[in-house]
Amino acid sequence: MLYVIVGEDVPDSFERRLAARPAHLERLNALQAAGKLVLAGPFPALDTADPGPAGFSGSLIVAEFDSLAAARDWADADPYVTTGVYASVNVRPFKKVLPA
Repeated sequence: MLYVIVGEDVPDSFERRLAARPAHLERLNALQAAGKLVLAGPFPALDTADPGPAGFSGSLIVAEFDSLAAARDWADADPYVTTGVYASVNVRPFKKVLPA
C-alpha cells in the first residue's frame, strides 16, 4: 500500500538539511531502486524553486510500504528525523486515484 510521509522542519533548518541531505537522498534512492518510491521533494520556504538560504519548510514522500508500521519505522530512521531537521513527521495511508 502507498503511504504519505510529511515532515515539518524546525525553524532555521537550512544548515542541518544540508548536512543530512546526502544520507537522506541515499535512503530515497534505495526506495526508488526497489520500485517503491512514487515521489519525493521539499516544500520551499519561499514561493520559488530555489529559496536560497531561506531553505525549506518540510518535505513530502509518497512510497509503498508493507504496512503503516513499516512506513513509520522507515520515517523514524530518516536522517532528517535523527539529526533534528524535522520538528514533526506525519505518516498516513494514501490511495492514488490519478493519474491512473
